[in-house]
Amino acid sequence: MGGQEKTYVAQAFEENFIAPVGPHIPAFEREFAAYLGKGFCTAVSSGTAALHLCLRLMDLGPGDEVICSDLTFIASASPITFVNASPVFVDADPKTWNLDTDLLADLLEDRKKRGKIPKALVLVHLYGLPADVGPVSKLCGEYGVSLIEDAAESLGATWGDKPTGTFGRFGVFSFNGNKIITTGGGGMLFTEEREMADRARFLATQARDPAPHYEHSTVGYNYRMGNIPAGIGRGQIKVLDIRVLQKQRVFQGYKERLGDLPEIAFMPEPGYGKSTFWLSCVTFGKDAKEGLQMREAVRLALEAENIEARPLWKPMHMQPVFKDAECAGGSVGEDLFLRGLCLPSGTQLTDSDQDRVCEIVRRTLGGL
Repeated sequence: MGGQEKTYVAQAFEENFIAPVGPHIPAFEREFAAYLGKGFCTAVSSGTAALHLCLRLMDLGPGDEVICSDLTFIASASPITFVNASPVFVDADPKTWNLDTDLLADLLEDRKKRGKIPKALVLVHLYGLPADVGPVSKLCGEYGVSLIEDAAESLGATWGDKPTGTFGRFGVFSFNGNKIITTGGGGMLFTEEREMADRARFLATQARDPAPHYEHSTVGYNYRMGNIPAGIGRGQIKVLDIRVLQKQRVFQGYKERLGDLPEIAFMPEPGYGKSTFWLSCVTFGKDAKEGLQMREAVRLALEAENIEARPLWKPMHMQPVFKDAECAGGSVGEDLFLRGLCLPSGTQLTDSDQDRVCEIVRRTLGGL
């Protein structure tokens, strides 16, 4: 916490706005939109809820296809099933770890020939690395596909000089406890269409029609963010730029300490924008077999010292729940999953913490 959060929470108690509604919610929405530089925001209970609302706002349903980045957390894909649409996954580009634009172009041209263009694309900005959203946005425009940016992991990152999450029709952000700023749990839907932001707010509040009684002409959800979490968010956004610098410092610290090891390669740093390095990730070895052996040796050595490290996201096409879904490519994501590891990346990580982690990594690799 940055410190200002307590003031806003105390204000909520003093004004007795403990229940979900309260003045911090619209204030947080305005302040978040101001940080992004434009548009309208709707604060909700999670990034997953925000993405679900985006798909619902587009009236997607059975028979519709939604393209989605393959190398991601399941929350990028599961809302597609909430509306009974079908996900189609696209593999990662090894140069960016994000969606491969060449594979996307081939997929869209194939769908055009079949006479059935997917309705939307969920583009993930992975681990704080901006996807190459310029070419992706151009392709979406050419083929009439609505772009939804999953910026849950990339708040503070940019493509060019514009924030991720502001290029598509919708942008989705997360304030889960592990994100770069947190409300304890929560999310934000961004759009430049005021009517869509208002409609999202309506659906997120059980879709209650204007009436003195409870009247409902459509099904809604209990997705609104509460007043106290919104107050925490107002304090957190004031220190967002500091948190970004701290994350970047952690990543550079690992490069300085481990960059000379031939067994290790670091996550890419795309030249078209600014990365936040929400998590600092590395890959081991030159092939899957060697890399997996090294990854697991390092992970278990860290675990033995009560230090948590995790493999990269397991691609969606490898998940049992999506075993029947179509995927363009897949080998890049599979390779990154087998060889990749997320190192401790908290903003409170000290130099001595990093020294300890890196000493274990060096010792482990030297013993193989």
